[in-house]
Amino acid sequence: MGTPPYGGRSVRLDRAPTWNEAHVTASDRAVELAILAAEAASEKLAENIVAIDVSDTLVITDVFLLCSAANDRQVRSIVDGIEEALDRIDVDPVRREGERDGRWVLLDYIDLVVHVQHAEERTYYALERLWKDGARIELPESVTRPRGVRDES
Repeated sequence: MGTPPYGGRSVRLDRAPTWNEAHVTASDRAVELAILAAEAASEKLAENIVAIDVSDTLVITDVFLLCSAANDRQVRSIVDGIEEALDRIDVDPVRREGERDGRWVLLDYIDLVVHVQHAEERTYYALERLWKDGARIELPESVTRPRGVRDES
C-alpha cells in the first residue's frame, strides 16, 4: 500500500494548504482508507467524491466519504467496488445499511464511513452542508478530475 499520502496528522502538500487542508486531524489510517475507497468509487464512475474529516466533531469515526451516482444500480456497483477494494487489504465493513433500497448505502469501517447516495438524495440531504466545518481531505486528481478528461501521462 505504500506510505500514506499524509505523513503526519497534518496535511503535507507541495503548495500552501488551504485552511481546511491544514487542519486535518483524522488518523493516517482513516485518510488512507478514504483515498482507497475514493479511488474505487471513481473507477465505478461515482460523481462528486468528497472526503471530510469529522474527527474533531464525532467520536465514532474520523472521515466521511461522500459520493453520488445517477441511479440505484450504479449506487450498488460503487458500493461493491469499494467493498472489493478494501477487502483486498483485509478491511471489511462492520455495518452496511440501505442496500435494499439502493438510494443511499452506508458502509461503516469504523475509522471511515462511506455514504454512496443517489444524486437526488445527495442534493436533498446535503451532507456537505451539515459537515461544512470539517476539513476537506485532498483526494488524488484521478478521483477529482471531471469525467472525460484523460490522463496525459
